[in-house]
Amino acid sequence: MSDRSELFRRAAEIAAAFRASAADRPVGRSPDLQGLRAGLHVELPERRSEPVEVLEALAKAADPGLVATVGPRYFGFVVGGALDAATAADMVAAGWDQNGFSPALSPAAMVAEEAAGTWLKKLLGLPATASVGFATGTQQANTILLAAARQQVLADRRWDVGENGLRGAPPVRVLAGTERHATIDRSLRLLGIGTTAVEEVPTDGNGAVQEAEILERLRSNPSVATIVCLQAGNVNTGAIDPMRRICEAAKAAKTWVHVDGAFGLWAGASPQLKHLVDGVELADSWSCDGHKWLNVPYDSGYAFCAHPQIHSNAVGYNAAYLVGAGGATLGDLVLDSSRRARGFSTWAAIQELGRFGIADMIERSCALARRFAATLGEGGAEIHNEVVLNQVLVGFGSDARTEAVIKGVQEEGTCWLGGTTWRGKRLIRISVSNWSTTEEDVDRSASAILQVARTL
Repeated sequence: MSDRSELFRRAAEIAAAFRASAADRPVGRSPDLQGLRAGLHVELPERRSEPVEVLEALAKAADPGLVATVGPRYFGFVVGGALDAATAADMVAAGWDQNGFSPALSPAAMVAEEAAGTWLKKLLGLPATASVGFATGTQQANTILLAAARQQVLADRRWDVGENGLRGAPPVRVLAGTERHATIDRSLRLLGIGTTAVEEVPTDGNGAVQEAEILERLRSNPSVATIVCLQAGNVNTGAIDPMRRICEAAKAAKTWVHVDGAFGLWAGASPQLKHLVDGVELADSWSCDGHKWLNVPYDSGYAFCAHPQIHSNAVGYNAAYLVGAGGATLGDLVLDSSRRARGFSTWAAIQELGRFGIADMIERSCALARRFAATLGEGGAEIHNEVVLNQVLVGFGSDARTEAVIKGVQEEGTCWLGGTTWRGKRLIRISVSNWSTTEEDVDRSASAILQVARTL
């Protein structure tokens, strides 16, 4: 075998070179799938190869299909670009090859998650006693936490769903806004609750749930097992549902409140924005992504629960071979047993930025989103939402013209953005989430968007 240190050094060089080029290379490109397949769909090798040769071949074959999502002008989805310290920590964690399931497998991985989880709760304004599971992302976190909610609201009605399942169980209703994220419905399908259990609550002009309406729903049918799903960060507009009065009313009604906070929960880390999530600490559970606004590598999400025992009872398990394997385990808070040690990169990201740096990153993204909206609006575009966080909805008249602008911008390459349909209209959705995005990047991107629109 060749020298391992040289192999890993070369891997770091390839990664660093890509990161250094991200700001200058075309952000997106039309996928040449035929070319990619020619480079990657090679014959199954019969014999072993030198690791460094394998690495070089992979880097060369994959490069034409890499998208600069890590760069400062990628606005297509609500994703960040991993911070330098977080990226390096993830690379080291891969080298350590630690399993984050239990202290028997990796005491360091467990304690890193404990420490990072404590910091996350302080940053987001969540109860210090809440449990924290390091999940793959908000989809998994939503499923975990709605499983905990399902278990508790049925237990309150003397039904053990873990033992008896859902056949014959009391009905469960879910109060959620009409503009909830689709992952909520997916979790309800996976958990056997089903989407017909959802009682949709109307939303206001910017996509936040109407408080009076949800309070009225809480007063109706008090005997029915109920889960309330609130949203911190409408995926189109960035709007945040009102929380304090809803959470207070839910507590009085013995109703579980879950907050889908994939990116909007990070408003709590900002002195300027935390009023938007006033009362969030009164909920029962919260989901959030790290690979969005904290800018850590994929895949990284967090499942917080105000009731740690309910959390672990809902998704944890035991087996004979685990007895005596190291006591309490953070693996009881997520769905995967064999998993990478996600806590190291989160720990490193928070260490790199600190509380003030994280607040600045969140506030700067929102300011840049407002700059995007103002510049495009002055250039003749239509802004379709109140820019409360980092999301901007943009239109150029007809659906067909807007779709043509999207396609033209993606092909032009200065930036990358995607489309969405909001309230029956096809729009451009701009998400500003990357720590490295500057005013110059926004101005350059807005100019490119307006230029494409002018050519149509």
